Amino acid sequence: MLKTVNILNKRAKFDYEILDKYLAGIVLTGTEIKSIRLGKASITESFCEFNDGELFVINSNIEEYLYGTHYNHKTKSERKLLLNKKELKKLFKDSDNKGLTIVPLRLFTNEKGLAKLEIALCRGKKNYDKRESLKEQDTKRDLDRIKKAF
Repeated sequence: MLKTVNILNKRAKFDYEILDKYLAGIVLTGTEIKSIRLGKASITESFCEFNDGELFVINSNIEEYLYGTHYNHKTKSERKLLLNKKELKKLFKDSDNKGLTIVPLRLFTNEKGLAKLEIALCRGKKNYDKRESLKEQDTKRDLDRIKKAF
């Protein structure tokens, strides 16, 4: 098992402009947390959605636990996120605005071994914004190569 788990959603920073970040707990079963601790999870296609005043992460993929029995979990299911009431109300109000969505950025375990999900309120980027971010990455990479040469 890995000591620290840090599963990133690299696609989110490329596709979305991040407005606000939150840290949420996630409700998991025993085999789900064991799979996460082994690093067998993916949040690249996932998003968050409100259902009856509660926030759920949808489309996150946590692989089945290899040593699980018939009590094993489903790989793609809705998982409840744990936030304060104030944060939930603010997110619900902000996500109603046109063009804003809630996207998970990072799935990790803290010092106590609990799984946490960093989520962000985001606005989708246009194609020209994506091209600009690619140009910035290329120039940064070139500058790093030049610095390394000296």
